[in-house]
Amino acid sequence: MTYDETPKTVPPAPKVPLSKEPSPAHELTAHDRTTVGPTTGERAVLWAGFPVLGAVALWLVSRAAGWVASLPWAPMQGPFKLIASAPEPLLSIASVAVGALLGLAVAFFAEREYVTADIGPDRAALTVDGVTRTVPRAATAAVFRDGKNLVLLGHDTAELVRLCGDFDADRFAAAFERHGYPWHPDGDPYAADFRRWVAAQPDLTSAAHALFKARAHALKKGEKKDAEQLREELARLGVVVRDDKDKAQHWRLVQPAQDTDAPTE
Repeated sequence: MTYDETPKTVPPAPKVPLSKEPSPAHELTAHDRTTVGPTTGERAVLWAGFPVLGAVALWLVSRAAGWVASLPWAPMQGPFKLIASAPEPLLSIASVAVGALLGLAVAFFAEREYVTADIGPDRAALTVDGVTRTVPRAATAAVFRDGKNLVLLGHDTAELVRLCGDFDADRFAAAFERHGYPWHPDGDPYAADFRRWVAAQPDLTSAAHALFKARAHALKKGEKKDAEQLREELARLGVVVRDDKDKAQHWRLVQPAQDTDAPTE
């Protein structure tokens, strides 16, 4: 028996085109999450900068206490004379220590003003001032920045969350978009629907007008918690509220739930 020893040519395997990077909706699972908030550098500046500034400021006050106490027209003569009478080095040590502690206190409260988020394809957990609110992705129709507020709207255009605090809009936008949330870079897609509240407007119920009146009083007195609670009461009546820089209240009514995301401009 003879064998054909002529080498055979094996056809090359067909080239399979490289697939493009899958979209986040296909790529990410419920376990793939993004945490966004203040950077390590921002926190370092906060926790180191304020104590140093406080220490330096109070030390300078202690240096100037004697001079201020010598001015007959200067206010608070008593405290400045007391500071100037303290012996050294006790005065310098105490002023630096107290200033640093005051700076730490300021840093603590400033830290609580940061907005942090744990975002995934199924839900977003948003935290500010120690309070966390969780919003399902399926319920979210729009995400945007409104001044110092981070706002998420539902499919009926109602506000699911409005958080007031410090956050980097670009970093939050990237995190939300990575997980398929509809971020609106131009702000509220329903901004044109807002009207300034005026007593006895016919489109609002008497209950809504009563809440608006009480909220106007709370805003005037600077009672933020009461104003926020009254905002939530108005939301239960289907009224969305936002305030301008002069504390005037603007409102719009929620719309019927939609199957698609909020319209873009």
